[in-house]
Amino acid sequence: MPTTTASVALGKAPDDLTLVERAALAGKYIALEIYTPTIMGDAGGKPEIAARLRRIEAIGDSVEDCIRQLKSAGADPAAYEFTRLKPPFGGLA
Repeated sequence: MPTTTASVALGKAPDDLTLVERAALAGKYIALEIYTPTIMGDAGGKPEIAARLRRIEAIGDSVEDCIRQLKSAGADPAAYEFTRLKPPFGGLA
């Protein structure tokens, strides 16, 4: 089975995409889990925050495509934000 750019990008943080991956996915929509820091414990009287890296959970031609992918994976689409990937260096797609 051939590997597609989208399948390679799933699970990566958007900032970790290579220039080639970003160019290939320009104009596509991605789903990212909405970030909410969680308190993990206490470090010397100060709360420790677990800063999770946001990962691409779905990639599609539309938000609806992303929602379908999330639902098929058993995820709640309401816990995600959707954004359109821009090409590297601000070029037009």
